[in-house]
Amino acid sequence: MGNRLYVDIHILQTVPPSCVNRDDTGSPKTAVYGGVTRARVSSQAWKKAVRDMFRDTFAEDDIGVRTKRIQVMVTDALNKLGYAQDANDAAKKILTAAGLQEKTVAGGKDAPLFFMSPAQAKALAELAMSDPKADKKTAQKALVSTPSIDLALFGRMVADEATLNIDASCQVAHAISTHKVLNEYDYFTAVDDFPPEDKTDAGAAMMGTVEYNSATLYRYATIAVHDLRKQLGKTDAAAKAVRAFVDAFARSMPTGKVNTFANRTSPNAIYVAVREDQPLNLVGAFECPIKAGDKGYVEASAEKLVGKANEAKEWIAQPLASLAVGKLMCGINGVEVMETLAALLCRLESEVENVLK
Repeated sequence: MGNRLYVDIHILQTVPPSCVNRDDTGSPKTAVYGGVTRARVSSQAWKKAVRDMFRDTFAEDDIGVRTKRIQVMVTDALNKLGYAQDANDAAKKILTAAGLQEKTVAGGKDAPLFFMSPAQAKALAELAMSDPKADKKTAQKALVSTPSIDLALFGRMVADEATLNIDASCQVAHAISTHKVLNEYDYFTAVDDFPPEDKTDAGAAMMGTVEYNSATLYRYATIAVHDLRKQLGKTDAAAKAVRAFVDAFARSMPTGKVNTFANRTSPNAIYVAVREDQPLNLVGAFECPIKAGDKGYVEASAEKLVGKANEAKEWIAQPLASLAVGKLMCGINGVEVMETLAALLCRLESEVENVLK
């Protein structure tokens, strides 16, 4: 194996009328690409959906917590270890020793969110017990060691203490529609189930509008598996994390306005490429927006995606492995089309583990 190994995930997914991810005005997020307005779902929204799905996949201790209350996490870890003194005070001191500012340690309304794994909280608790006067370097070492799977994938940024940063081994692109979109408005009203008997107020008790759109989305993410392997420390753990991410990325959906639109769908096609040279986003297939025909957007989008994937051989090496779900992807050179997502995941985990070894 070379020094690098990447897993690229490409997904086409059609979403009905919905407001999956909205901006500060309540409008569905959009972006201009190829000179036209596209529907957009931010990378942050889909990463949150992936992290939520991880809670069904991994044990509580294997996934991180993004919170303003990190002192509580360390305090709880101290109590579990049987610390006999003031656990809250010890937690505050060891976090401060690590270089975190008072507002980060104490939490509260103005505190920033901090991403920490339960194992890191335990490592700090053990250090507080064994060496209450630990220096900054030692405390920081405990706070960057043993990252959880999601922390290794998505990273951590600490603006006021860069030493505590953890580089992300995964990148997630903003999903955009393969075609032009126009936002629409749903006008709604609600009536009072117990209206006044005198009929003086017979109109609607509430009215408003909800902005929405519908789209066929191109979604892309990539994992630098060599970095993930280094962070997690074990080949099988890295392969398992890759499998879990691809599974969650394929099956998750951000929850914006989901009760209003019931918009959860499954992918129309998935293409996964295992590469050892560089990651490759294939969004250029849709720089010229797809035009809807009698068959809608999905089939034409798939044709463009297949063509772009095959063009890639002109400037980078062929993937070590090409796996897909959905017959729409069968035209990709060298692709192995699987019957189910579960079959793809098994094959992918095996492939990654074998290459890493």
